[in-house]
Amino acid sequence: MGTLIRTGVLKNYFKVAQQLGLEPQPLLRKLGLSGKMLADPEHWISGSAAVALLEESARLTQCPTFGLRMADLWQLSDLGVVSVLLTHQRTLRDALGTLIQYRHLMNEFLVIRIEEAGKKVIVREDVVADDAGPSMQSIELALGSLSRMCGTLLGTAWHPLGVSFTHDAPPDLRLHRRIFGGKLEFASSFNGLVCRAADLDLPNPIADPVMARHAQRLLEGLPGANEPSIVLEVRKAIYLMLPAGRATIEQVAQGLGMNVRTLQRQLEGAGKIFSDMVNGVRRDLVIHYMDNRSYSFGRIAESLGYSTYGSFVRWFAAQFGMTPTRWRSTRPAIR
Repeated sequence: MGTLIRTGVLKNYFKVAQQLGLEPQPLLRKLGLSGKMLADPEHWISGSAAVALLEESARLTQCPTFGLRMADLWQLSDLGVVSVLLTHQRTLRDALGTLIQYRHLMNEFLVIRIEEAGKKVIVREDVVADDAGPSMQSIELALGSLSRMCGTLLGTAWHPLGVSFTHDAPPDLRLHRRIFGGKLEFASSFNGLVCRAADLDLPNPIADPVMARHAQRLLEGLPGANEPSIVLEVRKAIYLMLPAGRATIEQVAQGLGMNVRTLQRQLEGAGKIFSDMVNGVRRDLVIHYMDNRSYSFGRIAESLGYSTYGSFVRWFAAQFGMTPTRWRSTRPAIR
């Protein structure tokens, strides 16, 4: 089944579908899902099926903000037991760290990374699906929910500077402006929220360390659908580090808190080679980038971690048997 997602993340799907006049049962059957599955917040389903469900629902309803409408209805309690631990973290920075630590209990293909940029912080968030395909709705659901979480914990003190999306802007941005508030940037090099570093360290007035310890002990006894695997964690790290040209085994090992030899040994035990994994992620990403005509070939090369355009062209030709120009000329534009 690949990477999995707890159906509690999709809690508001039926509400939005009903608002937009969509009868979801035929689509659910087509994707191997059912209303009973989605009604149980503790059920686990294929991440790829969840991504496809949101994309197809947006297409059928002709509503490009389907995922963001779900985020607009999001509540902290949608995260289940994890919400108790988040509520009682000392600061938003601590809460984000907790969300990263326990995300495998909710969503195995969600990637979150905090990057310091002087007085600003970028909270990058991405969806690592098992196969290539549009994921605009899943990205907007994830970022919208993340912003709602920050607002729930900080209240009126939450003022993001901006939000960035790798996809193009939808025709109507009113919902985006209401949910995010800050500057909107589309066709960006990353998906994520930009905020002041100082905001992440504002104290949480309702934090209770005793309740936090109780919640943490409870969570530590709860397995995810699958325990976090080294292969999945490495793949997520590659997705995040490629655009900055940092997806080396040294950088990934450091990010995972281990040395290179330990990482190599664990990957070998799982039957994987690091360089093959980097190549696989590049193949997944390049199809998504190439289908978006607003991405120039030079920008795609940079997003895949290539320092020169020529290196990207040689790699692409070796993988797909033709140049990027020829490949794109054979494909219809996908917005």
